[in-house]
Amino acid sequence: MVRVYRFAAVRPKRGAAPAIAAVPYDVVTADEAREIIAKNPWSFLLVSRSDAQVPEIPPHDTRVYDRARENFLAMLRDGSMRRDDEPSMYIYRVRQDTETFVGLCCCVDVADYRANRIRRHEQTRYEKEEDRTRHIGITRTHNGPVVLLYRDTCRIFDFIESLVPANAVPDAEVKTETGVLHQIFRISDPKALERISSLFTQVPNLYIADGHHRAKSAVNVADRNRNPHGSSEEINRFLAVLFSHNRVRIHGYSRLVTDLGTCTEDSFFHHLKKYFDVQPYGEVDGSGFNIPPKLKNPSQYHVVHMYLDARWYECTRPVEPQASLLDSLDVTILQKYVLEEALGITDPRRDARLQYLGGARPIADLARLVDGGAYAVAFAMQPIRVGTVLAIADAKGVMPPKSTWFEPKLLSGLVVHTFE
Repeated sequence: MVRVYRFAAVRPKRGAAPAIAAVPYDVVTADEAREIIAKNPWSFLLVSRSDAQVPEIPPHDTRVYDRARENFLAMLRDGSMRRDDEPSMYIYRVRQDTETFVGLCCCVDVADYRANRIRRHEQTRYEKEEDRTRHIGITRTHNGPVVLLYRDTCRIFDFIESLVPANAVPDAEVKTETGVLHQIFRISDPKALERISSLFTQVPNLYIADGHHRAKSAVNVADRNRNPHGSSEEINRFLAVLFSHNRVRIHGYSRLVTDLGTCTEDSFFHHLKKYFDVQPYGEVDGSGFNIPPKLKNPSQYHVVHMYLDARWYECTRPVEPQASLLDSLDVTILQKYVLEEALGITDPRRDARLQYLGGARPIADLARLVDGGAYAVAFAMQPIRVGTVLAIADAKGVMPPKSTWFEPKLLSGLVVHTFE
């Protein structure tokens, strides 16, 4: 069983959510965050990306995290953010294109993470993990929710969805520039809260969809602040939004590499052709989030689309019939035969030559970054099935970092969990 907890959230005052809510800290650069803050001095990026406010200070200097704490406390003092008067849970609803995603915002237990009842499937990157550990520890907040999935065998989703009548007015509502609608509904009825807690006692495991770094960092903070004389239980819990596993969307996660290492372009192609059938792809729809395979029966093949020297290529390789779950992944094959063997990137968690681009970005962005000279080559990945992700987590397998891009992507600053 897993445990879910109510908490007294800090939230924007009514009407202030559109100004305060911000994109996740890790989808913008410091320069991009600085531009957003300049246009909107209420943005929660003042907390989640305080490094943007003080570019003269190294981004991991303690003063940067202190500034994040000061900015958060200032929001409490001026009343733009307020704490709820009693512990509650919250429904986080996202309407995007033709889809509606409904999740439960609550706290979960670091003990469930330690015991692998909160299961993970990806490696974390050391520098990002340490950054968020310090950010959480100094701000004393969990301000970016971890997205968790559950197998819905008890019709939990139906009950949660039923708590929001068709005519319900949200406590907070934000519409992004791309037209995605984010809504928060507070659940304070004791009977409903007890029912939710009871339903989740029948759920054996949760699975991290988005937020591996935030989850591990929250556990790090709890571990580093264990107090034998007792401390607030809130430090042993972290903020999460829980979705039924069959009610999310998944994309691939692209890779970009700054250079070809010791390879020339010719020797790189020669290496690729030892392991893949490499064919020019032709024209690509740059507005799409992935590139459709051209070959027949793509499920029987590893498929990677590569952009090099202003051309797209389709690289394919049959999946071995007896391959393990991990070895059947395109990202595993790419890491083994291309990134590691050809380009010398042996540690995808640390190597600065390797960068990632989230799956919900137009393919044209990859071509633009390579054409602009910032990168030598890009790889666009096919999405992994959600069921495969859960099966790997159940088997205690670990994918290469940034193997999946889940949607919905949630905003920061709409619901914040604090501890002291």
